[in-house]
Amino acid sequence: MDKRKTMKITKLEKKKRLYLLELDSDQTCYITEDTIVRFMLTKDKEISPQEFAEIQTFAQFSYGKNLALYHLSFKARTEKEVRDYLVKHEIDEKIIPQVIQALKDDNWINDRQYAYAIINSNQLSGDKGSYMLIQKISQKGVAKAVIQEVLQEFDLTEVAERTAEKLLKKYQGKLPARALQDKIIQNLTNKGFSYSEAKTAFDQLDNQVDEETVQELIFKELDKQYRKYSRKYEGYELKQRLTQVLARKGYDFSDIASALREYL
Repeated sequence: MDKRKTMKITKLEKKKRLYLLELDSDQTCYITEDTIVRFMLTKDKEISPQEFAEIQTFAQFSYGKNLALYHLSFKARTEKEVRDYLVKHEIDEKIIPQVIQALKDDNWINDRQYAYAIINSNQLSGDKGSYMLIQKISQKGVAKAVIQEVLQEFDLTEVAERTAEKLLKKYQGKLPARALQDKIIQNLTNKGFSYSEAKTAFDQLDNQVDEETVQELIFKELDKQYRKYSRKYEGYELKQRLTQVLARKGYDFSDIASALREYL
């Protein structure tokens, strides 16, 4: 080593998670423990300017990697999430791709695995269809092609059927058959299932609303609407108003006509 160009380490002091390195040339930098080990740094060791540059670069890489691992220690994250975190913490943008690659090599970052975990969790206990899953996971920066590839490993039919059953329990006895079907299918499509998936799931339900339930519901609704409309209308006009409002509520015209014959 050319003595004329070397610099001596005058201080190597621990500062929280980093170490402060000082040289007799008045240059300083913060380094990680990994950097000390890699370059076998000790107080009074002599290093060249080139070595000092290498130490600074590795320290930045090591610090970025440790920062990312800390971020990943709480939960799995996508490549984009880790990249954004490093940018936010002002890691040199030239270093970030190296940090990301090192984490991918060690399987700390795996976007395909991330997508699989979310879709698998949905399969076990969730209520989302493929459209919603693609939207949710792609917002985290995972490529849509990757998500679609993972989705091919799953059959979301059972998720749709399970969700339809929950919706049936929620609305049965409150809505007539046609409105019940519309409500369940609409809820399923809102959750990201296609119309055909939603319709198939509904058709699988043992959801025959018996006549007694329809009668109970229609007479209950008639009581409410009659009080409202009989103040303003009577005779044929009242019958028309009641028919229209019950039809809007999802009752079949034959059930409405039958109920009105008994009611009025």
